[in-house]
Amino acid sequence: MGYSIDARQGWVHRGNLYRMKELMKRAEQGDRMTLAFLGGSITQGSLSSQYTNCYAYLVYEWFVKRFPKTAFTYVNAGVGGTTSQYGAARAEEDVLLFKPDFVILEFSVNDDNTAFYEETYEGLVRGIYGSAYQPAVLLVHNIRYDNGESAEEVHRKVGAHYGLPSVSMKPTVYREVVKGTIQSHQITPDGLHPNTDGHGLLAEVIAGFLDQVYLQRLEEEARADMPEPLTDNAYANVKRYQNHNSTPVCKGFTADHRIRKYVNDMFRGGWTACETGASISFQVQGTEIAVQYRKSVHLPAPIAVAVVDGEEEQAVTLDANFEEDWGDCLFISTIAHHIQNGTHQVEIRLIQTHEDDAAPFYLASVIGAYA
Repeated sequence: MGYSIDARQGWVHRGNLYRMKELMKRAEQGDRMTLAFLGGSITQGSLSSQYTNCYAYLVYEWFVKRFPKTAFTYVNAGVGGTTSQYGAARAEEDVLLFKPDFVILEFSVNDDNTAFYEETYEGLVRGIYGSAYQPAVLLVHNIRYDNGESAEEVHRKVGAHYGLPSVSMKPTVYREVVKGTIQSHQITPDGLHPNTDGHGLLAEVIAGFLDQVYLQRLEEEARADMPEPLTDNAYANVKRYQNHNSTPVCKGFTADHRIRKYVNDMFRGGWTACETGASISFQVQGTEIAVQYRKSVHLPAPIAVAVVDGEEEQAVTLDANFEEDWGDCLFISTIAHHIQNGTHQVEIRLIQTHEDDAAPFYLASVIGAYA
């Protein structure tokens, strides 16, 4: 690879290391352990030459080599183009179902640096860190190499509140890009997703953190208590309504009962429709409501609206036409934020279709959340 970075500079928040140290002590004794990685396309491994070259697998290999007595299970729950809002909704089935001992969370280039994503990220962090399995949690902050943007500021705020360690690419890899000692095109073809070399650098920063914790593992550290929420915590309880766990009223929508085989097999378990006027109605509990649907690169595509509690003037447009060229997108559109908690009627209705639509409208799920 031949790139030089100071990986030690990546540990931007120490946090409480009690769980990390206990994890490593157990690993030395030969316990079976599960390592989980939850994030977007970078965690999924986008633009690495093969899955074993993505940062998540390289971190898994760090554990395998460091603790040869332990049998590690690798869980990669990265899904491209998704935010912590969706992460909070799928944490149970995609991560906690595997009873993880260690979890990396990575959404800093998927979320925006706003109060909204501070709250969704807290819901995700609190759900994982506060779960019954009490995993050691590490926050990873990636950055856009073309413009330096990320949600690291609000994510680090949440992490500091919960005393979680975090590492960042800003004072490490990105610093060298800004200095010119690394050319961005050498490690990322599109200014965002790392190639194999970029994944290697990302893994090096994380391994630098793990190496330092390993050296401190025998130093006693007090267990940290779970603090009170930092935000309104409206994503503390999240339900994702799909056809296996809900019974909406369908008029022209057909359930898709194909089985999801992989975590990134996203267009499964939902409903399809292709005729103007087709509708589907849900009863959703929460103060936060979002709709997930497919934006397709195959044009033209249908257009729908989502209406909460019959308030047509507040209808949100769901345009399935995707102007990007990298592939179909599992798009999430928030249709209600901080409304009164309770059960709300959500109707999704097709308002525009075309004779030559390349694909039907695909409703992946409706998400409801509350504190």
